[in-house]
Amino acid sequence: MNATKITRASKSNLALAFVSLGRERRRDITSFYAFCRVIDDIADDMDLDVAEKRRRLGEWREWLREPRPNESEIAPEVRSVMGKYSLKPEMLEEIIAGVEMDLTIQRYATFDDLRVYCYRVASAVGLVSIEIFGYRNQACKEYAIQLGLALQTTNIIRDVGKDLQAGRIYLPQEDLARFGYADEDLQAQQYDDRFVHLMEFEADRARRFFSLAAQVLPREDRRSMVAAEIMASIYRGLLRRMELDKFRVFEKVYELNNLEKAGRITGQLLKLC
Repeated sequence: MNATKITRASKSNLALAFVSLGRERRRDITSFYAFCRVIDDIADDMDLDVAEKRRRLGEWREWLREPRPNESEIAPEVRSVMGKYSLKPEMLEEIIAGVEMDLTIQRYATFDDLRVYCYRVASAVGLVSIEIFGYRNQACKEYAIQLGLALQTTNIIRDVGKDLQAGRIYLPQEDLARFGYADEDLQAQQYDDRFVHLMEFEADRARRFFSLAAQVLPREDRRSMVAAEIMASIYRGLLRRMELDKFRVFEKVYELNNLEKAGRITGQLLKLC
């Protein structure tokens, strides 16, 4: 399956934001996103054991550097994008290291520990993306880091129930302890005031990252970062929806409908006029 088909099949909010880009950059970011999707799917494949997942991710480390026999169909596209934007293999290997954490880590003691994971699977994606989008001010790198943390912490809130089914708890243990909410309560999907307060605490953290990202986005790069800003708008809306509904994440899968997403895309585009 080529990069375009992988991206379309994902039905991701990120893929939706690409509509704001010109044809060439849209093609290039699609190739990069397909890489992210493929390695994430390797880590999440329930039919593969850990050793096989490591082997396949290890192959991708090799494919990022040079052609290999029987490599993935999208590997040449990814290397082409890397060459075009002078992306070092280490930048993409950081993302591979992030999904590898899911192979052995099911709990995080502190947010500092979780932040490493969020940086690798989200901020590192942002740092590659802004190279493809194009920017002038180096402060854009800090924007990518903070926005990545915002998006990933929002994902963690939304996916609490889904992640439980996979045996993973991303909510830091120190945060659970702060509200007297134990692992066992989470496993039992105990929905009460403790849980709501815990999730409000997590939402406050996500909101702070969104605010930091907005503060550091350079004015001269607002146009080139419109795809990222579309993502930020959609995820802020998602976070707000969960807050208003008191985080019923055990029984619901939260998302914005197509009309709401279209409205947020249009809103970001109009800001450029």
